[in-house]
Amino acid sequence: MQTRDLVRKAAVAGQFYPGAKGSLQQQIKDCFHDPRGPGLIPSIKQGKTTVKGLVVPHAGYIYSGAIAAHAYAFLAENGFADIFIILGPNHTGIGSGVSVMTEGAFETPLGRVPINTEYAKQLNRDIIDNDKSAHLHEHSIEVQLPFLQVLAQSKPFDFIPICMALQDYDTALEVGTIIAQIISQSKKNIVIIASSDFSHVGFNYMSMPPQGLRVDAYAEKQDKFALEQIINLNPDGLIRTIYDHTISMCGYGPVAAMLVAAKQLGAKTAKLLKYGTSYEVHPGDSCVGYGSVVVY
Repeated sequence: MQTRDLVRKAAVAGQFYPGAKGSLQQQIKDCFHDPRGPGLIPSIKQGKTTVKGLVVPHAGYIYSGAIAAHAYAFLAENGFADIFIILGPNHTGIGSGVSVMTEGAFETPLGRVPINTEYAKQLNRDIIDNDKSAHLHEHSIEVQLPFLQVLAQSKPFDFIPICMALQDYDTALEVGTIIAQIISQSKKNIVIIASSDFSHVGFNYMSMPPQGLRVDAYAEKQDKFALEQIINLNPDGLIRTIYDHTISMCGYGPVAAMLVAAKQLGAKTAKLLKYGTSYEVHPGDSCVGYGSVVVY
């Protein structure tokens, strides 16, 4: 797969994760060995489960990396993928409502990950615009790549980034349906990753918990509502629950789109692998919830 001339440089290396190759590799290994992590660095093998999709957090590795490691451990132990479609929310407000980047590569300190131009161009239709500007400074997709690079080692893979500013159900349904159509017509092993953190609670996020309830307890209480809908494979219910309970989950649209696609591709089960919060790492007056979920 040619990377062509367009290389999207790492936007958050040195911020969300280390900017040096050796330090980054070590931190990812530490995420797997962390007390909140799965306990070991997995090697790729063919398990009994065909993974359709994952929900993975995208905060700084010090906060969410150990939680993310559970999703990637499950992925590695049940086969890897030839292509990853990574859906992330648009935090920057730049670009189209739903934006795919169809050419080039994303660069991290571990090297370049090529975009699969053939499939990306097929996804570039209807509501999904070809707009690289949405991706240049967005972290939600970028932070997933070093985990994949470390697990892959010498195994080649490529990916397709889709950034969603629009997160309503109609948008998620359309995006998920397009993805399912492309995957169903392919002989490649393709896994969908929905990049999202859960509740953002406390002073930093202008979302205070009820009096007498600690920020992490409130985050977990809120996130249980969202996780219940995800585990029930209910994308419409997830978005309604987000609205009804005012849950400050940043990537509910990408998660809903992944669920739509996974269900259309035959998924029957969703399993929560690990839940945690930033409070476990840094207790304070603010907190973010993180969850790793596998759909198969």
